[in-house]
Amino acid sequence: MMRIITALCMALAAPLLPVAGARAGEIPMEALSELPPADVVFLGEVHDNPRHHAGQARAIAAIGPRAVVFEMLTPGQASRITPDLLADGAALGRALGWEEAGWPDFAIYYPIFRALGTARIYGAARPRPEARRAFEEGAAAVFGEGATRFGLDRALPEDELEARIDEQYEAHCRAMPREMMGGMVEAQRLRDGALAEAALRAWRETGGPVVVITGNGHARRDWGAPALLKKAAPEISVISVGFLEAGEGAASEGGENPPFDFWVVTPAAERPDPCARLRGGG
Repeated sequence: MMRIITALCMALAAPLLPVAGARAGEIPMEALSELPPADVVFLGEVHDNPRHHAGQARAIAAIGPRAVVFEMLTPGQASRITPDLLADGAALGRALGWEEAGWPDFAIYYPIFRALGTARIYGAARPRPEARRAFEEGAAAVFGEGATRFGLDRALPEDELEARIDEQYEAHCRAMPREMMGGMVEAQRLRDGALAEAALRAWRETGGPVVVITGNGHARRDWGAPALLKKAAPEISVISVGFLEAGEGAASEGGENPPFDFWVVTPAAERPDPCARLRGGG
């Protein structure tokens, strides 16, 4: 308990952010049980890091949300989930078609589902053909009605666009032409909009609190789904928590000033070189 209090006191010494009394800072895993209250809490992740999913499960158990939004699920997949399936991880993974969707091993995600309790489950994933269309046509054209509300119809400021292109270029191991990364940014914006839209719908239908499970890139407070949600519904209080990896090659959303209200740093997951295949090395 003393460690949690110390961590939160350190966070309170950091610059004030426009969320329900929260201030930016790194916190230990234990402090996820003591997050400030908010209408919507975004929990980021590095997708294949089991420690991050354990932390997300811990936060959900403490928050007791009325709804949880998953980046990884379509609305159709979310509708298949029953209490009986939640009690059987293997059966749940099969029912969701998780392996076929290409996400990391369902076993490392299952602790999140076990922690859901009676929360309503929402899926925010858009079909892959829509992401491909966004690459070509832009996020607003594919998102359709509501694009203006979430700011998807506006051109990004030049400095932000360049930063996001650089981020995508690094994320794709510099193995694709940098000129293609503008399309990747639009696909990312489409997913941000879908997450913000699902979170807003979940909050309106349940009254919150709502938790959103997503990658760190979408959980960024500066330009990810939290920013789009605040644009659409400024009355909603939002907290963003990033889960970063320590050491060389740490998550690109890290650095000296990670764009989250709080962040947890864990050891990196053991994984083969993620760039080897893109660079033709396997």
